[in-house]
Amino acid sequence: MTSCGEPFNSGSELGERSGPVVPLIDVALVTALVADQFPEWAGLQVTPVSPQGWDNRTFRIGSELSARLPSAEGYAPQVLKEQRWLPHLAEHLPVPVPEPVALGRPTKGYPFAWSVSRWLEGDVLSHVHDLDEVTLAGDLAAFLVALRQVPADGGPAAGPLTAYRGAPLSHYADEARRAFRLLDPPTAEQAEKVLDAALGTRWDHAPVWFHGDFAVDNLLVRNGRLYAVLDFGCAGVGDPACDLVIAFIRCDRRGREAFRQAVGLDNDTWRRARGWSAWKAAITLADPAASPLRRQESDRALAAVIEDCAADP
Repeated sequence: MTSCGEPFNSGSELGERSGPVVPLIDVALVTALVADQFPEWAGLQVTPVSPQGWDNRTFRIGSELSARLPSAEGYAPQVLKEQRWLPHLAEHLPVPVPEPVALGRPTKGYPFAWSVSRWLEGDVLSHVHDLDEVTLAGDLAAFLVALRQVPADGGPAAGPLTAYRGAPLSHYADEARRAFRLLDPPTAEQAEKVLDAALGTRWDHAPVWFHGDFAVDNLLVRNGRLYAVLDFGCAGVGDPACDLVIAFIRCDRRGREAFRQAVGLDNDTWRRARGWSAWKAAITLADPAASPLRRQESDRALAAVIEDCAADP
């Protein structure tokens, strides 16, 4: 449940700092909303989910449901997008995704629509470290291959409502370069080369579905395998390169190579994936609020990207 509107740039593309003032989204608020709008669930315990996301706050309702509330106005459209498209995606994907069961309405106490979905039980990938890397890479790639094959007609186009995931990486080029300038000089120069190589390519095919935030906190694992995929708030149709970042964030060299072969995309798409990864890692390292774990993760990802780029023929 991570962010598709990054803290480093304050998510300005989504305008989360304008519009209605959002109250503290806590157990008391969610309990009151559930009791008011869904009295059949009023007696169920509400508990916050960990880890929490940036775009939305998530709470478990009883043992079978979860509530998802946008944290700011710019993220509010994600609710209706997921309500509309998750059932369509679920029909075609190899693992479960959230199943919407109710749509909460805005009230005086909370100004946005919010969603209730079936609870999916599992461990987030960020908390699991004893997996077979090649098996994991195959599972991740298989999901993305299946996602690309979902009929895309009428799907949400890449742009502001996907935080520009699936759109040209050039949208984030200036931000990436600002973040690169905060890195040590050799790394900054190498990251610039990664970005330049990515910007020299483009997606020349029909738009396909992408997840938009295919990240370790949005992937559930059970019994050593990918079990479910969460948070489709940034999903849309466009260039799938942004979803390949997971190979640099999570996979070791052996897993990354297995992932690259299994995901079945061309070399230029892989170059754009390296550019997305360099941007993501650099803005995380530039964010003073980033946790030590995220900073370590980003250091590793940036090193992997630079190594991979240096081996590019």
